[in-house]
Amino acid sequence: MIVEPAQGPVQAPVHIELTGVSKRFGSTQAVDGVNLAVRRGAIHALVGENGAGKSTVGKVVSGLYGPDSGSLAVNGRPVRFRSPRHAFDAGITAIAQELALVPDRTVVDNVFLGVEATRWGWVRPQESRRRFRALAERTGIHVDPAARVDDLSVADQQCVEILRAVARRTELVVMDEPSARLSIAERDQLHRLVRSLRDQGITVLFISHFLDEVLALADEVTIMRDGRVVRTTTPSSETADSLVEAMIGRQLEATFPPKPALPDLVGMPALRVRGLRCTGSAREGSPAGLDLDVAAGEIVGIAGLVGSGRTEFLRAIYGADPGDGGEVVVGTQSLRGSRPDRAIRAGVGLIPESRKDHGLLIERSVRENVSLPHLARMTRAGVVNRIAERRFVRAASTDAGVRDGGMETPMRLLSGGNQQKCLFARWLVPGLRVLIADEPTRGVDVGSKRAIYDLIASAAADGLAVLVVSSDLEELVGLCHRILVMRDGSFVGEFTHPDLDEAELLRHAFGEASLSAAT
Repeated sequence: MIVEPAQGPVQAPVHIELTGVSKRFGSTQAVDGVNLAVRRGAIHALVGENGAGKSTVGKVVSGLYGPDSGSLAVNGRPVRFRSPRHAFDAGITAIAQELALVPDRTVVDNVFLGVEATRWGWVRPQESRRRFRALAERTGIHVDPAARVDDLSVADQQCVEILRAVARRTELVVMDEPSARLSIAERDQLHRLVRSLRDQGITVLFISHFLDEVLALADEVTIMRDGRVVRTTTPSSETADSLVEAMIGRQLEATFPPKPALPDLVGMPALRVRGLRCTGSAREGSPAGLDLDVAAGEIVGIAGLVGSGRTEFLRAIYGADPGDGGEVVVGTQSLRGSRPDRAIRAGVGLIPESRKDHGLLIERSVRENVSLPHLARMTRAGVVNRIAERRFVRAASTDAGVRDGGMETPMRLLSGGNQQKCLFARWLVPGLRVLIADEPTRGVDVGSKRAIYDLIASAAADGLAVLVVSSDLEELVGLCHRILVMRDGSFVGEFTHPDLDEAELLRHAFGEASLSAAT
């Protein structure tokens, strides 16, 4: 990614100001006496660990939450938002990580939803198209207005969200983790759009875990820790290391834990996959199916571009998606024609790519989420032994380092890092033999990342076979004993420690190196 120096109007008048703002959810103090001044026409970044309070601040600014105490002022005038609509009336719009679009409608329908050009109660499509062309010309954002939103990439869907905000004459945009689901190229596109908003005089409150983009984009940076503001500064005064140290309140140890000793690879592997053909791209790319062995105590990574078939392969092993032939063996137990319940009984656990879509019951408690796959062992005559369940969850959560509230806290009130740790708590229990983790640190902060890396390394040290998919090549190189590269549903390269090189992995993922070069 190209780093461009910030050019925003740091000395511009204050656009929105928070004074002594606090917000509590049950026993969790999410925000505690926050003072924050965001200048007009600037890109102001908020950084902090998961649970630091930055997303809560963004939701207070956008009217989703009302503060328990403290005050807000827009352009120097006190305001009290009772809903996002009230914030919208004050020129404030939020673009969340989970985009709020109508998927089966067109781009132009979504952009002008609620502000359509009408005559006598009827929408005027020709006028909407004219307005859309003018909007695209003004912003430099070009998306097919007739395309259905659910046919667009995530990056283009974000473009639609930005167009919708500009169409409503928004003066301040709150962006909460906008880069979390984007590729490197898409992230660069987003950065150009954010700068374009600033150039048009629109204020951007930019919440991100990616410190490199914060340093590249922001005019000012506010660092939060434990619900409080640590300091507000300029990117020129900071480095990624200084931001991390302020976020976690201490110097961060080495990014990755030491790799567990490589196990004896002679003998029966803990996980054996033969001829597995999974749905999607792997069906076309690998007619003979995929083969893979993972030994007990070994951490194996799978690298590749989005769409290469990595997630489909993991889900087929677990039985979450149907496989087309082939066999999965855990120890000596065959899972031919597997379903998730059979995989669980055999000792396989899956941490999915999206914790909210496929991993967690977001409205249910920590207790219910952690114990869910294991209720059979705590049930007699159809009745769950709640004492045994709580004992199980307490031990698993403690081992995984889960904090933020108690056992009955709804999962939606936990930070992203603690939600992810709950998934690890669910699986890192006696009886597990194979841990499969798909993007294990997506959407978590730097401190939680290190905690999750420790959990993965500890699992391998305890004799589990670990299979990891990640789009972060540094993560794979730092964690894994061995890395396979997928492209078009096939394995196109294999690398072992210490010969793990990010550039070489990327060349294979893009098809710019032959398999013979890897071997």
